[in-house]
Amino acid sequence: MDFLFMLVCAVITIGFLVFIHEGGHYLAARAFGVRVTEFMLGLPGPSVGFTRGETRFGVTAVPLGGYAKVCGMEAGPLQPHLQEVLAALYRRGTANMEDVARDCGITDDEAYEALEELVEWGSVMGPTKADPFNTYRAPRVTPSKRAVKKAAAAGAPALPSYELGEARPVHDERVLYESEYHQQYRSLPFWKRSVILLAGIATNLLFAMLVFILVFSVIGFQVQHPETGEIMTIHASVLQALQAGFMYIGMVVQAVAGLFNPATAAQTVSDSTSIVGIAVMSKDFFQQGLIQGLEFMAMISVSLGIMNLLPIPPLDGGRFVVEIFQKGTRKMVSQKAMNYMSMAGMALFLGFFVIMLNQDIQRFVFGNWG
Repeated sequence: MDFLFMLVCAVITIGFLVFIHEGGHYLAARAFGVRVTEFMLGLPGPSVGFTRGETRFGVTAVPLGGYAKVCGMEAGPLQPHLQEVLAALYRRGTANMEDVARDCGITDDEAYEALEELVEWGSVMGPTKADPFNTYRAPRVTPSKRAVKKAAAAGAPALPSYELGEARPVHDERVLYESEYHQQYRSLPFWKRSVILLAGIATNLLFAMLVFILVFSVIGFQVQHPETGEIMTIHASVLQALQAGFMYIGMVVQAVAGLFNPATAAQTVSDSTSIVGIAVMSKDFFQQGLIQGLEFMAMISVSLGIMNLLPIPPLDGGRFVVEIFQKGTRKMVSQKAMNYMSMAGMALFLGFFVIMLNQDIQRFVFGNWG
């Protein structure tokens, strides 16, 4: 029973914090008109969920972490034949790579590369496991009720709907391409891309600050009078609660910075914990009460936010550094270079994870969480 309770507490804590982190990315992207095709709790893989608008929401088979698939975040220059390939596929509705290549007068490889980039944009649906060939489809189009009402009020023709893979007219290739391009992350100016990248971190820190205000200002905290021993409830001001929150954030920043100091790195890793430790501690805090559980979630939320700020791809901070580099040098980082940096970053964090997981298992076995 204790294990089940621990599992529930861990799922609530980690699931909620990942949800608000990815929700920050999602809301920022949508606010700037960028398409988001997936919003998932868990690592990429088989999933269950539902589709609303152009976004599929759900939970994957590996419920560790999460992601919001913001379209157009692929590195490197644009493929050279996107406009004509997009138009060719829409006119056909459903087509193999070779069909598109023949229509556009380009090689199969050029058609494949353009189609795959358009899949990343959410402008084209990629091949399924049931397809014997590289078959691509135009996406389903269903105008929203708001768009239908707006068109009707303006006396405009009824907005068309299209099924997945259904052919549709393309009156102006350039207009079609521009409409799709401007729904991509890469079409935005530097400051908007930065907001999307840092929105998840900001959401984690904002949640923590709200919890600090709730606990210290609204609910209050108990202290014992040093002379009488009487238990008193004290309500701090909002400013004092914010100061306490910023002090805690500063402590976490200092601790995380210790990873990059050879003199303190080993101790910092030793003092850290993995998902197993978070699960055990979440149970202990929630057993003390809902308020203590919220305090724990706020502390983990700060840690999650600050860790994502590290300048290591594929973390948000790493992508932000790449954006700064591209802005300062006016050079594009290639997809190949981005993949290498991401693999190196993942290897580094996998090493940290294995070490911390081993520590937590030993702590769990021997009951030593001090």
